[in-house]
Amino acid sequence: MTDFRERLEARFKNDHDFMCLTTVYLGPLPVTLAGYSSLIHFPDTLKLLTLQTQHLTEPGEEALRFLSSLGTSIQGQNAEQEAAKAIIRGSMILFHEPSGICINIQAVVPQMLSRPIESPSTENVLRGTISSFNEDLDNNIGLIRKQLMDEDLQIKSYLCGKQKSTRLEVVYLGNAVQVEFLNRLLKQIEAKQDTDTTNIRQLGIMLGFRKWEFTTKFHSTELPQSTAAALKNGKVVLLLDRFPFALILPSLLADMYVMEDDNNFPYPFTLFLRMIRIAGIIITLLIPGLYVALVSVNPEVLRIELALSIAKSRVDVPYPALIETLLLLIILELILEASVRLPKSIGPTLTMVGGIILGEAIVSAKLVSNLLIIILAATTIACSTVVGYQNSLTLRLMKYAVLFLCSFFGVMGLVAGLVIICTYIAQNETFGIPYFQLKTPKDENSG
Repeated sequence: MTDFRERLEARFKNDHDFMCLTTVYLGPLPVTLAGYSSLIHFPDTLKLLTLQTQHLTEPGEEALRFLSSLGTSIQGQNAEQEAAKAIIRGSMILFHEPSGICINIQAVVPQMLSRPIESPSTENVLRGTISSFNEDLDNNIGLIRKQLMDEDLQIKSYLCGKQKSTRLEVVYLGNAVQVEFLNRLLKQIEAKQDTDTTNIRQLGIMLGFRKWEFTTKFHSTELPQSTAAALKNGKVVLLLDRFPFALILPSLLADMYVMEDDNNFPYPFTLFLRMIRIAGIIITLLIPGLYVALVSVNPEVLRIELALSIAKSRVDVPYPALIETLLLLIILELILEASVRLPKSIGPTLTMVGGIILGEAIVSAKLVSNLLIIILAATTIACSTVVGYQNSLTLRLMKYAVLFLCSFFGVMGLVAGLVIICTYIAQNETFGIPYFQLKTPKDENSG
């Protein structure tokens, strides 16, 4: 056992936060404790172990049996490797050299490395609980259990990656989820469990999703109440290590405009809010392309007064309508990206001032028309009504396809763009559930 301890110390000799306490007594038994001081609070953990073993007065079989009950026994040819993996995962290793006992103690006092439960930072709640997920998986599971006290709530745990170092939790309601969908998902996870899943794109690859997808396969939320509502609707929730979000499968079209928070309002208000978001989706997709189609290809469909007004606003603009629109769209995309990346203390001010100054300057320089400024500002605001940042990215990309088709084929291009987008979305599915489906189906075999 001394050799075992020395080999373990040699293995972690380059890790300055690796601690190995060799002169510790738990009751009458001398033991060695090893682990990462950056993950384990050693003083408090030692107090806890001392308290648990204070009734042991004499060394013997009974004392050794109690010592073994403190954790999982590590033995066999791969003992050193198992002990190293346990240390990396944040466990403490206990050695008792005279007897050769080696114990993996998971019930340690951890260092405080996670945020406390706070209000959400990416989703605003008008009515409802304001607790949000954080980076600690156990905290997140606890929040879901507190929100959804249902005996059918089931959780499957997987260790993913080549080093089995990333924890993935699959959460579902046994009496609500579609059995075929769940089985296909679990089978795919078990088949590709060795795939590294350090980010959501790698998780998508692990689940067999295509690399070039223009619609998101995961609907993400940091709100426990939204997660509970998704579980009740038969969806499956994935919780990934160190991600303060719940990843909900499958992601459906309705996730673009339906929020659980809506149900805290009277039904007419709920309908109104959802209609506003649907209008936002349509405006984001169609309005920039429609402007280009009516200005450059099909001005004859406008009333003569409106056509003359638009032509007058563009009289000094030196570019075609497509270049004019693209120029302003790129500037707006830059402002949007900057508003996301900049610190909260200066981001809104800088982007607002930048947008106003740039907008006035670009109109004064006759690079774009006043009408286009109004149209693209309305488009950007409309895009912000969509639920979920990932869904707004989908719309922001698709509007460019419609824009180019409109610049070549006019109003017919607009119709063609809609048909192409609908066809693309219609063929999307997640483990057999189509993206166009408004609600996850339940079957009689559930549970």
